[in-house]
Amino acid sequence: MRCEEDNFWNLQERFVSHNLEVIEVISYSLIAFALPFILGHPQWLVGTIVNAFLMRCAISFKLKTVLPIIIFPSLGVLCAGLLFGGYTSLLLFFIPVIWIGNLGYVLGYKYFLQNKKISRWCCPTIAAFFKAGILFSYALLMVFGFGFPAMFLTTMGIIQLITALSGGYIGLLSTKII
Repeated sequence: MRCEEDNFWNLQERFVSHNLEVIEVISYSLIAFALPFILGHPQWLVGTIVNAFLMRCAISFKLKTVLPIIIFPSLGVLCAGLLFGGYTSLLLFFIPVIWIGNLGYVLGYKYFLQNKKISRWCCPTIAAFFKAGILFSYALLMVFGFGFPAMFLTTMGIIQLITALSGGYIGLLSTKII
């Protein structure tokens, strides 16, 4: 009888724990989606917050749990139409690559921490360069191959690197504090 009771409480604890994870990730995702509507244009601020959320999720959750935070932020920027002004429609061509970049950011952190045994304090830098590299490479292709405006090189290059670095370390530090 005691063993069955222990199993019941263990199952209940795992159920509650999983639901809290899902609620936390969905909260981050909805906030990240809403940030362009709330804060407006400063890409460095919106990007830093989103990358902090991505890093917190990379540190704390399994990959399948973090998919909403990988997808929602770029949809928020697209819906708000603020980031690129008249060029917002061109952002449609970047959305899948932004998702891949965000996925690379999360996976990069996890991979180098777990498989390469690199310090958790170095992993956000590696992940940030990986993400920015993906986005900048695609921006180069679109600007020089398809005539997209050159401003995409800055937006998908150095700004992505800076926001991924700053957000990554804010996310990492916040897991130590909160």
